[in-house]
Amino acid sequence: MAQAPHPTIPARRRVSARRTPISRPATAAGPGIHHHQKSGTRVYVVDGARTPFLRAKAAPGPFTPVDLAVQCGRPLLQRQPFSPESFDYVILGCVNVIADEMNPARVAALRLGMGEAMRAFTVQINCGSGMQSIDTAYRLIEGGQADLILAGGAEALSHSPLVLSQNASAWFGRFATAKSPFQRIAALGGFRPGMAKPVVGLERGLTDPITDLSMGRTAEIIGHAFGVTREQADAYALESHQRLARAQEDGTFKGEVIPAVSRKGELFEKDDGVRPDSSMEHLAKLKPVFEKPYGRVTAGNSSQITDGASWVILASEEAVEEYGLTPLARIVDSEWAALDPSVMGLGPTICSTALTERLGLSREEIDLWEINEAFAAQVLACLAAWQDEEYCREVLGLNSPFGQVARDRLNVDGGAISLGHPVGSSGNRIVLHLANALKARGLKRGIATECIGGGQGGAMLLEVA
Repeated sequence: MAQAPHPTIPARRRVSARRTPISRPATAAGPGIHHHQKSGTRVYVVDGARTPFLRAKAAPGPFTPVDLAVQCGRPLLQRQPFSPESFDYVILGCVNVIADEMNPARVAALRLGMGEAMRAFTVQINCGSGMQSIDTAYRLIEGGQADLILAGGAEALSHSPLVLSQNASAWFGRFATAKSPFQRIAALGGFRPGMAKPVVGLERGLTDPITDLSMGRTAEIIGHAFGVTREQADAYALESHQRLARAQEDGTFKGEVIPAVSRKGELFEKDDGVRPDSSMEHLAKLKPVFEKPYGRVTAGNSSQITDGASWVILASEEAVEEYGLTPLARIVDSEWAALDPSVMGLGPTICSTALTERLGLSREEIDLWEINEAFAAQVLACLAAWQDEEYCREVLGLNSPFGQVARDRLNVDGGAISLGHPVGSSGNRIVLHLANALKARGLKRGIATECIGGGQGGAMLLEVA
């Protein structure tokens, strides 16, 4: 695919600069909400844990979304100085909810022994679901409506359902409503072998219904617009694997990643998608998936289809004092943005820039960044967009480029390319790991941000308490 001069790419013009922060979910908790009569309280991340992220294989994995949530949730709750019933809410992000676990937040809360009176609800904003759970909890505590909330994300993409085509569904309907033998015979005559072939639900879920573009093709669009090369994308992917492998070896994830045990007694101790023996030569042999033969997005430089769950515990100032908690970080603020779905991968640039502008922070004042690695080309396009004068002026409303985000501040322990992207939990994971990474390195401030399928973006600013 030939590269066009990116200042004239039409997609650039279609990016919406709407940067209205999400409103506080005053009624999100439903009836029976407790009002603590306080306002503007500080909100802290006091602990958190996640499961290993496990690659989806040829069959459903050993854990459902709730299984995963329970696997890391139970040890997390056991190490707290308060009882599981002390929480005000459980909020869980989940995109592909399975039929046996409707409202997985409530199912998980009950299985975790948090009591029948525990209020629990599930949120869904595609890839941002795990971060939305934190943001909803943050606003509830900040507004004085809660003191302790368990917020998480859980996803088992290997359990994505198989669905029938529209033609097959229509045929089954005709056959089921046929009343006479003649009508049944006539209906049978309309059956075609192709109707018996199901479609993986995940395939539909990863295709935008408005633009009819797969998420990979949207990454190709913005990669092309900002001149990202195939070699750059592969190099970024290789670095992600190397960073994750190093973090696994040096114990970076101790306490953050909790081993999971299947019903068959299988032990899963770490993220299994990492390929430390990968190389540029190996990555170069992989063929483009979405734009053949010259595209830059391959299976090797894309996030992996994965199962995993993550939780964080949010607490008010009063709860921190009452239980003697040691915060990992304070949530300073958050921002959500929307843009053209065909260039959804640029979402992090809009919400993160709006967040820093509102708080009067420069790029240099952000010590660490976690940008969810949906695709290497997508992350690199965001980095390039922040350095592009025209984009920053026309889309972000800046007088000068936002500037270069240093690679040694970005996804320092790897990201979704190497460890996977269970969509409902990824936003939760990057917030949790950002808090841990800031604390471990003695740094002050960081932003976790992600693009969201459907043309949105979310960002959250943390400061070490």
